[in-house]
Amino acid sequence: MKISKKNLSFIGLSSLVLLTSSFATAAEMSNMDHSGMDMSGMDHSGMDMSGDISDMDHSGMDMSGDMSDMDHSSMDMSGDMSDMDHSGMDHGSMDISGMQGGQPPADARSPDYSNGVPYGQYGKPMMMDSMPLWGVSVDDLGYQFDEDQINFEATGWYGTDSNRIRLRTEGSAQTKDDKGIDSLSSLAYWKPLSIFWNGEAGVAYDTENDNAAVMAGIVGTAPYFIETDARAYLYTDGQLRLDLGAEYEWRLDQHWVVIPEVGLTAFSKDDHDNGITKGFNEMEAEVRLTYETFSRQLAPYVGVSYETALGKARGQRRQENESVDSSSLTAGVKFWF
Repeated sequence: MKISKKNLSFIGLSSLVLLTSSFATAAEMSNMDHSGMDMSGMDHSGMDMSGDISDMDHSGMDMSGDMSDMDHSSMDMSGDMSDMDHSGMDHGSMDISGMQGGQPPADARSPDYSNGVPYGQYGKPMMMDSMPLWGVSVDDLGYQFDEDQINFEATGWYGTDSNRIRLRTEGSAQTKDDKGIDSLSSLAYWKPLSIFWNGEAGVAYDTENDNAAVMAGIVGTAPYFIETDARAYLYTDGQLRLDLGAEYEWRLDQHWVVIPEVGLTAFSKDDHDNGITKGFNEMEAEVRLTYETFSRQLAPYVGVSYETALGKARGQRRQENESVDSSSLTAGVKFWF
């Protein structure tokens, strides 16, 4: 088929006119005012909004019409909408009464969270720190071979972690001659004072002086894990006694423990009938090698003890033909349950 050059010029001119009209139509649609458009019956199920619509200006759009029939099930709004202008939207009239949450009614739950269900035969549960418990600790039950006597120190308690009643006794029992027992026993109220220190206050009785006393003391852990105790006893005759003690546990492994211990005793006035002088009277020191077994509840030991008189007590013991210094091998056991 032969096409003349005149027909080719006409076709080119027609294509140019159609292309120009398409650009004009597109420009006219971009300047259209959509503020009065009713979109209540429009179907948006096929609309793709995945593109970037962050620069769209919605301030002039009227969305007060009925949009309940609009189908948004297929709308893709995964694009970036962070820069959209929502200043014209009114959220004050939104009804969210049907949404989950909000304030519960006043009687929604009982104060103890039981909702009226009883606790049953076992009663109301309680925290472990509020349950009264008891325990017995025998820190020393040993025999001194050179002195031929049995030493003892034991404590029993009942109560909670914040309040307890403690019964404590310490002393020695002679195994020869008169077989007398010298002991200092106390019944006290115990309460924590801080993280590492506990306080005690109560009454005591001393069989060596045959006298009662009021007792107050502090027991705890000093720096470097040194177990420390200080107790003061005010006797009925006005005598004041002060006992100071310190103990450290040097653990060699999971079972073997070396325990050095030292104690001092002082009095406020002389009492020659009971062999007491004013000031520091005596010092006791002992080193024990213990072996902990049965979950560390039982620990037999062997050791060496040393006792010496201090101050004016040394002269008084010499006048009474008593030893000023003494040492002895010891063996015994400590346990708790």
